[in-house]
Amino acid sequence: MSTQRRETGHLDAIRERLYTAVISDVLDACGYRNQALASAIRPLDDALVMAGYARTGVYREVYHVEPGENPYALEIALVDDLKRDDVVVFGCGGSQRIAPWGELLSTAAKARGAAGCVTDGLVRDIRQIRRLGFPVFHGGIAPLDSKGRGKVAEIDVPIRCAGVLIHPGDLVVGDADGAVVIPREVEDEVLKRAFDKVSGEDSTRAELEAGAKLADVFARHGIL
Repeated sequence: MSTQRRETGHLDAIRERLYTAVISDVLDACGYRNQALASAIRPLDDALVMAGYARTGVYREVYHVEPGENPYALEIALVDDLKRDDVVVFGCGGSQRIAPWGELLSTAAKARGAAGCVTDGLVRDIRQIRRLGFPVFHGGIAPLDSKGRGKVAEIDVPIRCAGVLIHPGDLVVGDADGAVVIPREVEDEVLKRAFDKVSGEDSTRAELEAGAKLADVFARHGIL
């Protein structure tokens, strides 16, 4: 089931002007101090920026496949239902046995206009994914198939991924520093404060480049 759609024209501005460090700072200031995914979650391509709305799936480890079973059923259902600016978020409990994401899922997701994928599991086919230019954030790289190792138990439900509780429709932003999640209920406030902070950092940077002392600039702007 697709999450409720929102106007997403502002996502381009997020990708162009914001970055995860400033968003994390603002989330901290708003009292949301556990919104950055664990530092082990890394982008396949540091040059890509991801921003979009979470479509969630939770994996459980398995050790066999029942005869006649399609172990990819819910995974396929989620990918086929993706809409523009969706971000697939697969929580695997940090398993080092499950590689839920690869080239073909990236190809299908990109064709539907999805914005990226985040998983605390493993990924594979990384050369092909990099050629696609599709943002993927992962907990490791391995050639493993998830078949017989893990399968999606539920989709479009609240999950925990890399230590962060993520609800369907939460805003997920990722760049070279990592990935952060903005809860839906504070999205407007966090984005407004983040854009304001970036403008302040631009002024701070310009003064520092002109040779001003850091202490003086910090006293004027309160930004570091």
